[in-house]
Amino acid sequence: MPATFDDANVLILGGTGSLGQRLFYRILTGELGAPRSVTVVSRDETKQHHMRLAFVDRLSATDDVIYREGTNKVRFAIGDVRKYDDVKRYADRAEIIFHAAALKQVPTCEYFGADAVDTNINGAINLSRAVREGARVDKLVLGISTDKACKPVNLMGMTKAIQERILIQANLDSAWCRFVNVRYGNVMASRGSAIPFFIDLARRGKPIPITDDRMTRFLMTLDQSVDLIFSAVRGARSGETMVPRVPTAKMTDVALAVAERDDYPLAQSGIRPGEKIHEILISEEEIGRTEVRGKNLAILPILPELRQEAQGGPPPFASEYTSAEGNLSFNDVCDLLRKYQLTVSTAPEGQELYR
Repeated sequence: MPATFDDANVLILGGTGSLGQRLFYRILTGELGAPRSVTVVSRDETKQHHMRLAFVDRLSATDDVIYREGTNKVRFAIGDVRKYDDVKRYADRAEIIFHAAALKQVPTCEYFGADAVDTNINGAINLSRAVREGARVDKLVLGISTDKACKPVNLMGMTKAIQERILIQANLDSAWCRFVNVRYGNVMASRGSAIPFFIDLARRGKPIPITDDRMTRFLMTLDQSVDLIFSAVRGARSGETMVPRVPTAKMTDVALAVAERDDYPLAQSGIRPGEKIHEILISEEEIGRTEVRGKNLAILPILPELRQEAQGGPPPFASEYTSAEGNLSFNDVCDLLRKYQLTVSTAPEGQELYR
């Protein structure tokens, strides 16, 4: 079973999103070995075009990627996880597969439920079927999930929860493949997230809308997300779900920290369809089968047939792991956002902010 990228054909489904792009470049640094090839598949031709141009430009400007013509081949390809033939065509050629294709916006999924099901659920079904019906070579399939999958109250979270279970169950049908998941919370400044929106409003002196004063979120960077993924590549066992330990904060503090003023005007806009007040990364029901795995946490599979011997010891939390607890102070939120250049005075102008 592949544990690193050495001489592996790597496939990133949905690879043109902010996470997919960061994952792509981190793979090409060689920190987990030199892949034979990396294929980025998505259905968005425009994003692919811009990603390809950025990659070519980066090759000419830096030596921090290990791409060498004829040795490590990079390919950008059009494909749709909703179409089984597309998934199988690319999955057959890969030993390591990252499943990052999804509809991720909570309100979008509420209004376009059938599309969310088709992408998030049927995409996972297509992938597990493609592996089951393909050549029986050792593979690693890693699914990207979200805190919204834990005790879901919105359609996006419900579809992601089912995606997790489909990939866990797939281990029973494909013993030569290791299916694992990673589950994490809000990625600061990823495409479509709140912080770039807050920065833009604060720079224009506009009030920042907050859906509810009580709202809290987990906070992590794109690189921390990739660190979690790489940890799962190295050590997650079949059917496990890896979860990071990350800080939590009130969204009012995040908005004020972005503006760098504790008296900046906020406007309460009301909770959007499907939105939670607090997020949960590990439910009370899952804590009993959760163990510490280095800097992260591992939820053992719900199916007892897949559970290997646990490391033992008490559960890492007395109850669920929620963003409602342990919130950073306002000053600590300010320090965190400044560290990652995510405030009005530190964020670069005229550039995409996802990082």
